[in-house]
Amino acid sequence: MPKIEEYIPIVGQSVIDDLRLLSGRLKDKVVQHVNSTAVGGGVAEILSRMVPLLKDLGVDTRWDLIKGGEDFFEVTKKFHNVLHGRQDELTQRDFDVFMATSQKNIDEVNIYGDIVFIHDPQPIALIKKKSQNKWAWRCHIDVSNPNQKVWDFLMQFIPNYDAAVFSAPGFSQRLSIRQFLIAPSIDPLSDKNRELPEEEINAVLAKYGIKKDKPIITQISRFDRLKDPLGVIEAYLRVKEHVDCQLILAGGGASDDPEGVQVYEEVKEKAKLDKDIHILLLPQNDLEVNALQTASTVIIQKSIREGFGLTVAEALWKAKPVVASNVGGIPLQITHKYSGLLCHSIEGAAFAIKQLLNSPDYAKKLGQNGREHIRNNFLLTRHLREYLLLFLSMYHPEDLVYL
Repeated sequence: MPKIEEYIPIVGQSVIDDLRLLSGRLKDKVVQHVNSTAVGGGVAEILSRMVPLLKDLGVDTRWDLIKGGEDFFEVTKKFHNVLHGRQDELTQRDFDVFMATSQKNIDEVNIYGDIVFIHDPQPIALIKKKSQNKWAWRCHIDVSNPNQKVWDFLMQFIPNYDAAVFSAPGFSQRLSIRQFLIAPSIDPLSDKNRELPEEEINAVLAKYGIKKDKPIITQISRFDRLKDPLGVIEAYLRVKEHVDCQLILAGGGASDDPEGVQVYEEVKEKAKLDKDIHILLLPQNDLEVNALQTASTVIIQKSIREGFGLTVAEALWKAKPVVASNVGGIPLQITHKYSGLLCHSIEGAAFAIKQLLNSPDYAKKLGQNGREHIRNNFLLTRHLREYLLLFLSMYHPEDLVYL
């Protein structure tokens, strides 16, 4: 894990000095993050980079997990889907399973932080253990149009927190507690985002039998219906009618996402239509993700709903032209026709990909603009600063800086 000083060449000395100044005000506080999985998905990825850097800055920061069985994670996946606006059948048993597992975690999870930072709905009921410490609930989901039954259920917990944090302005809800807008981020020095030598990139392509003899279109995502991998294949097939190209669909799973295997099998079945479709199940291999993105001609992120879409930031940081759905936090990262192309349908995605493949200079310019936008707005150092300000505001409201 890099030290905080190693980010100076990327973001400048003044940014790091600012982080040290803020962190010094928290030297006597313990920050405890709690979520549901250590691997898979953006939350775990961010925490795995952020926690060591907060410690390097002198903030006593720790990370704990709740426990849950298959039934619990099937229910929380349903919650995730319907909070994103997808239709799904919810029963009283689902809520009973959630509360039964939550009670076990309430009984077993040790809460010791001066600031307890709860991530997403899975551990939300831990707020019942609140004492004299400060609690924040971080919602990484697009809840702009949530299933009302599930949102009402969560509202028995949310008002008991001291603050709620959302990723985009449109996700904000009417709450009695303070709300903060803090977008996610990527770490430019992680294995997934640092520059790779050409030989490493070529070795990964060779491992998966991918040749560079035709343009490569890539989507990196968990195998999840909300990421619409089947729609990506449809868009690719339309593009291929006009431009000879190939498609990579690559991603892993998360321990709290029981749908992943089923979606992966559906994608593999549909991919049989074309020998130039590469379906890759990556076991949390960030270097391989990096190599695949870097080798790609166009990156696509055709999500149906999206909390933020860190894979978009990753691709833009590599100066790649990106075609992405105009949903969730993606429009915060892409200004249409300036730092990428936004789409609303399979047809729109196919049209945008064709445009980029046929206009390489335009594609290159979009990628360059995208990289600078990520540098200025969505790197981990900005994220650290805003979390430090959030933590400070919970104990020093007179110093509150609105984020």
